[in-house]
Amino acid sequence: MKRLLLAATSLIALCIPATAQDTEVRVMPDTLVWKDNPAFPKGVQIATLVGDPAKAGDVVVLRIKFPANFQMPPHTHPYSEVVTIISGAVGTSHGDKFEKKGDLLKPGSLWVYPAKHGHYAWTGSEEGILQVQFIGPGGVDYINPADDPRK
Repeated sequence: MKRLLLAATSLIALCIPATAQDTEVRVMPDTLVWKDNPAFPKGVQIATLVGDPAKAGDVVVLRIKFPANFQMPPHTHPYSEVVTIISGAVGTSHGDKFEKKGDLLKPGSLWVYPAKHGHYAWTGSEEGILQVQFIGPGGVDYINPADDPRK
């Protein structure tokens, strides 16, 4: 647990100076531009708040909107990620097989998954919005290739 907290703190600490060096950034929720992303299942929308997810070394902050009654299949990322629930309730667990293990987490909850760590998520009867922070480049690889909407 201490290693996980240290990793989260370190990633956040790295993000703040990198973002603040060039320009001030303010993001207002009502100005977000939500877009579909072919790498995510239908119904998921993404808003990029900071950075360029395609650029190596860029600090990236995204918001991801999951619809109600949604299941994000098991997947990995090439980066470590810090995830915070902004609204709604979202369940998350790790592994290569989807199982609803654990409770739905409330807004303000935070977790960290290391790079290449299999995990998945789900929502209940309402949509959930997550904020995800990482160092680019972004990417998602599905454990089961049949789950990949790009194929």
